[in-house]
Amino acid sequence: MSGINSSINYISLFNVSSGSTDPLLNTLYNFAATNTPSGALNALQNAETNETKDVALEAQQPSIARDVANFTKAVQGAASVKQLLSNPTVLKVLLTANGLSDQISYTALAQKALMSNPSNSSSLANTLSNTNWASAAKAYNFYGNGLSNIQLPSTIASITSAYTETMWRQSLDATTPGLSNALTFRTSASAATSVMAILGNSVLRDVVTTALGLPLEIALQPIEAQEKAISTQFDVTKLQDPKFVDKFIQQYLVAKATTASTTASTTPTDPMSLISSLTA
Repeated sequence: MSGINSSINYISLFNVSSGSTDPLLNTLYNFAATNTPSGALNALQNAETNETKDVALEAQQPSIARDVANFTKAVQGAASVKQLLSNPTVLKVLLTANGLSDQISYTALAQKALMSNPSNSSSLANTLSNTNWASAAKAYNFYGNGLSNIQLPSTIASITSAYTETMWRQSLDATTPGLSNALTFRTSASAATSVMAILGNSVLRDVVTTALGLPLEIALQPIEAQEKAISTQFDVTKLQDPKFVDKFIQQYLVAKATTASTTASTTPTDPMSLISSLTA
């Protein structure tokens, strides 16, 4: 048998719905739903409405629960900062909770940055372009206080809670590309008062450059050139206006959905390509 029977709705055979547990099918299903401004905003509002319930469910996932348990045990039993930060699970949870999940593979850098002096403007944490390093070094102050800050029960609870929430947010991207960053952007955009502040935060940078249609290659340019490219198209003071932030987020999510849709349609996992191969 060859060809496709046009009288059959092959997509329906996969039972694709917004509640599907298959990341690929969920993503494909949601392209149509989020590839419009209203659909993008609805996805964001739904995530915000269900956040508490969904984060609680995320915490019950075996991999998340295991990471939290191993992190807690390692922190409570650590004898030194160096020993603690040599633990892969500790770094994974700690960096993820502090918005540095894309830095997990840079073990040596992470150890040096987190152990650097947060009060010294020339220290490693304070000279890295991502300002989350400086924030983390200051929050835990391994340099001045050793393990005392991070071993506080309240600190452990704060870190593991942030880790679970971040993992939940990242899981949202499987169905709505960029939704994780959109959630973060909505709550933190007003704190950015300059283009440099945007460039120093990986989430803000992604949202702004994507929404403006700037190419990824902009990151290879000198920081001054990046600042100029954004400032000529974008008034950072508008981030104080919630209505502008909402519209900007819609623009970002639509751009993300369009890119993901285009990418999926040119890969072997394109649904119609899959169907064609099955019916050939």
